[in-house]
Amino acid sequence: MLDPSRDDPTAGTIERLVNVVALPIGRWDREARLVFCNPPYLRWSGRTRDELFGHTLTELYGEEAWDRARPGFERAFRGATTSYERLLRHGTLAGRWARVQVFPDTDANGEVHSVFTIATDIHEDVTAREALIAARVRLDRFTENIPYPLTYVDSDFVLRFVNKAYCEVTGKPADQLLGRHIGAVRGGRRWAEHEPHFRRALEGKTVQYTRLVDRLANNPDSPRWLRTSYVPDFDGDGKVVGLYTVTIDVHDLTVAQEQLRRSVERDMLTDVFSRRTMMDRIDAAMVAAVHEPVALFFVDLDGFKAVNDRLGHREGDALLVKVAQALQKSVRADDAVGRFGGDEFLVLASVRSPAGARALALHMLEAVRKVGAEVSGGGVSASIGYAIAPTDTQHPLKLLQAADDAMYAAKRLGKDRVQHGPARAEPNPLNPAAVRPE
Repeated sequence: MLDPSRDDPTAGTIERLVNVVALPIGRWDREARLVFCNPPYLRWSGRTRDELFGHTLTELYGEEAWDRARPGFERAFRGATTSYERLLRHGTLAGRWARVQVFPDTDANGEVHSVFTIATDIHEDVTAREALIAARVRLDRFTENIPYPLTYVDSDFVLRFVNKAYCEVTGKPADQLLGRHIGAVRGGRRWAEHEPHFRRALEGKTVQYTRLVDRLANNPDSPRWLRTSYVPDFDGDGKVVGLYTVTIDVHDLTVAQEQLRRSVERDMLTDVFSRRTMMDRIDAAMVAAVHEPVALFFVDLDGFKAVNDRLGHREGDALLVKVAQALQKSVRADDAVGRFGGDEFLVLASVRSPAGARALALHMLEAVRKVGAEVSGGGVSASIGYAIAPTDTQHPLKLLQAADDAMYAAKRLGKDRVQHGPARAEPNPLNPAAVRPE
């Protein structure tokens, strides 16, 4: 069984440090054979040391896994830190995506004889990587080469350790950082931003802080979302004697999460609120409707099918986008515009009176007419039905039903009009004198 810790006097220190890191960590020689791993790696692989040590990555996980890993290994043996992603196919982790970071194990002469790998389950965010800061041992070769900015400050917030990545981020060498208060190093504004998190961690709590950083000394692609974790270091009596901090780049993940949130909250075509979001808004508005009346407008386009048939779905989609924008401009910023489905829209707005609700409905009707004339060459208008809470109802679904019924009443009365309630025949705004009974 291969285990360089038997021959390398420094390997025992590395092993003790790696063993307290709660991520699966392995070390591989130039033949891509596993020569060391920590306990989490054993659990991650589902195998014993005897089944792992001395075997190549191909033998352990297959040709597909090695094809994904090979470029990263080659770059790491040239001294670069890199990462790759692959779909796991072993044990209970089969079917889960992992990000594997590969970085060189550089000796005192700058030579790379082996590389470390750290596997992160990116199915559930990057929280596993943050367990790196649980390491209680510092100032050794493994910690120095870890690719995240890592510091250790004492209980007075004086820097006692910084790694290479931290020096790169700050743009300062270690001898200009160690022994100084971290607030003096990073500047008053940044210290004021971070100090509350440091002090909470000094109380014995693990704290995380995510923020958008405008300028990074070692990254021209700023701004970037970064997450810093502050982890207390306890002595044998349970007293906090210092703090570990580690900062990781979560920009890609944060952006992806924001895009996912927006895809749920917003309609993908028109970028107004989705049906689900509008229902949540209606529910919330009904709670406050007793003190602040609201009107729900159900907007259904007249003549939309003819646009699709005559000009094609691309022009039809363009029309929907224009209508959504026109409705958004017709109401206040605090009001909500959403797409209910197809060519139907919902608008939720605060109103002072039924007259105010009708005036707003007519304003939206005129906005849709203009869009229909510009985009489709005419023939497109809207039937708008609306209901008011709490006057008409105090129940969200009943409010929606009342607005929907009013919209269908507007359809039956000749379209291109507004209607409050299914039983009241209101004049056609194109010809106010003409009132058609139901």
